[in-house]
Amino acid sequence: MKKLSVRKLAAAAMIGAVYAVMAIFGSVFGLTFGTIQFRFSEALCVLPFLFPEAVGGLFVGCLIANLFSPYGLLDIVVGSLATLLAAWLTSRCRSRYLAPLPPVIVNMVLVGGLLAFEQTGFTDAFAVSFWYNACSLAVSEAVVCYVLGLLLLKGLEKTKYFRDLQKKD
Repeated sequence: MKKLSVRKLAAAAMIGAVYAVMAIFGSVFGLTFGTIQFRFSEALCVLPFLFPEAVGGLFVGCLIANLFSPYGLLDIVVGSLATLLAAWLTSRCRSRYLAPLPPVIVNMVLVGGLLAFEQTGFTDAFAVSFWYNACSLAVSEAVVCYVLGLLLLKGLEKTKYFRDLQKKD
C-alpha cells in the first residue's frame, strides 16, 4: 500500500472541506437535497481522476454535508457511501471523459433508491418512484459532473501548480 504524504492528506482534507461547505451552502437555496438537486459540490467528484487521495476527502465532505440532510441517518450512510464508491470508481477511470460517469450512475442508483424508499417505503409504488428519482438525479448529476466537473478537470490540468502536484510524492 502506498503511503499517504502530508501534502496529499492535506489536499484530501481541503477537498472534503470545500465539498461540505459547497453542499451546505447549496442547501440554503434548496439545491442540495431532494429529487431534483444541483449539488454543485458533486463537480468535485471528478477530482480522484487526477488526485486519487481525493477519495477520502470527498467521502468525509459528503458525510459532513449529509449530517444536515432531511432524510436523516439513511442519507448519512447511503449517500456518503455512494460518494465514496463513485469517487473510488472515478480514481480508476483512464479517460477524463469517463471520470464523471461513476458519480452519475452510482448516485442515480443508490440515492435514487434512497429517495424512493423515503417516499414510498417498499410498497407497490417503489418502482415508479425509483425510476422517477433515478432519472431526475441522473440528469442533474450529469449536468453538474459533465459540465462543471470537466471544466474543473480541464482547468486543473492546465494549471502549473496542479500539474506539478500530480508529479510530486
